[in-house]
Amino acid sequence: MFDADDLDEIRSAREEWDEETVGPTVERFGERKEEFRTDTGGQTVDRLYTPEDVADLDYDEDLGFPGEEPYTRGPYSTMHRGRLWTMRQYAGFGTPEETNERFHYLIDNGSSGLSMAFDLPTQMGYDSDADMAAGEVGKSGVAIDSLADMETVFDGIPLDEVSTSMTINAPASVLLAMYIAVGDKQGVDREELRGTIQNDLLKEYVARNTYIYPPEPSMRIITDIFEFCADQTPKFNTISISGYHVREAGATAAQELAFTLGNGIEYVEAATDAGLDVDEFAPQLSFFFNAHNNILEEVAKFRAARRMWATIMDERFDAENPKSKQLKFHTQTAGSTLTAQQVDNNIVRVAYQALAAVLGGTQSLHTNGKDEALALPTEESVRTALRTQQILAHESGAADTIDPLAGSYYVESLTDDVEDEAFDILDTVDEKGGMLRAIEDQWVQRQIQDVAYERQREVEEGERVIVGVNEFEVDEEPEVDIQEVTEEDERRQIDRLDSVKDDRDDEAVEAALAALREAAEGEENVMPYIVDAVKAYATVGEICGVLRETFGEYQPGAAV
Repeated sequence: MFDADDLDEIRSAREEWDEETVGPTVERFGERKEEFRTDTGGQTVDRLYTPEDVADLDYDEDLGFPGEEPYTRGPYSTMHRGRLWTMRQYAGFGTPEETNERFHYLIDNGSSGLSMAFDLPTQMGYDSDADMAAGEVGKSGVAIDSLADMETVFDGIPLDEVSTSMTINAPASVLLAMYIAVGDKQGVDREELRGTIQNDLLKEYVARNTYIYPPEPSMRIITDIFEFCADQTPKFNTISISGYHVREAGATAAQELAFTLGNGIEYVEAATDAGLDVDEFAPQLSFFFNAHNNILEEVAKFRAARRMWATIMDERFDAENPKSKQLKFHTQTAGSTLTAQQVDNNIVRVAYQALAAVLGGTQSLHTNGKDEALALPTEESVRTALRTQQILAHESGAADTIDPLAGSYYVESLTDDVEDEAFDILDTVDEKGGMLRAIEDQWVQRQIQDVAYERQREVEEGERVIVGVNEFEVDEEPEVDIQEVTEEDERRQIDRLDSVKDDRDDEAVEAALAALREAAEGEENVMPYIVDAVKAYATVGEICGVLRETFGEYQPGAAV
């Protein structure tokens, strides 16, 4: 991009500046640190960046234009000038009635998409009356036992007018089937249903641990969902390949990127091995990334992610459909950065993280509530989090031009550095036989644990400043309202489940579950049978129970 003679002049001028201008200043006053690194310690940050740092940048090959390969500058031609990102606030707690009320509150306050949190029993495929569910019903999200609960959650919410993201993995097929069934009851054409299921089991084995079945049958269910949705719900994203939880577990930005795209490679390979055409299902793949505090590192990560995925889909899978190469992603601000101390500081953290996501070209965004280090967010903190996005969209100017940090010597150099490091990690993953094998060998987990340990050591020894925690502390007790889920809520949910079981046609349930078992034992796509079981009001626990009996349960430490 730069003339060789100009670069020589800049290089000579830089050397003169280092010697005559910077040198005496540093000798007299020093700098704040001996070495500056990005937030997770992944990249060294130089004192100054010049055209010399991006001398090898090829505009057409490395950047291009928005909506065109390699999609570094965005998957769509107009990006946020054409349509703002979806403001998709993560919500769900207690009973379906309470979650329905919160959803209506969010929509009334300007949320443009819904994001559904499920309680731990639902995530693990248990009903609210299971022994394993005791004390956890409705705590980390809404309790969903049957289609009746899903109908209540979306009462008065037309599914042809909203898009819904569901953070659900092992039972994703069941919750997707319930969503489809609600749409059918509302008279919504399945082709008009919009949203995303997380459905990312590989990261569960790595970072989050809400798995049920072993990896092989889990991958079979995932590819069945790909095939079913490509035919039935083409606007619904069938997987949200999640780096968010990998980052929350302690990974660096480059590790988040590498392990997320590595999981994506495994899913594409599993689907093509099952006989699916890559260009039929790949456009429905989506990604889910974390936004941490270092704004420029995060922007570089998002830009590198798009360029890497376009390269991977082109070179590894010979994708021809441009939509197969377009990495589209949801972002959530970093829960692991929020502190119980001086909770109002979290509003500032979330705002900066949201800014990074928007500057990086996210397609949808959740901003955390300030009180999430303490409990489920209250309505007040949820409103503040949503207003953060709205101010960013309508007052900051950050969304008025596309990829506004492009051309920055530092951002372009950092984008290249993050990409190079992530590809180096992927090369190591390939040498170990791919992500499944690397997870089996606990290699991925060890890489993340090592970084998490080192970061915690830095905090405890004061090398890494966390405002309000190890510096700038105040002696005060947090005065915030706490959102609570009570034992009475749990009892009401169990009573509701009992009522559903009393009113349904037991013979129809048994027949639907038997048909599902036969399909799971064979090679048929299980999704149509799960939809039938859901419509008969079979419960999450009953459906997952059939699949548990057929596929078995994954045990930590067992071969993957």
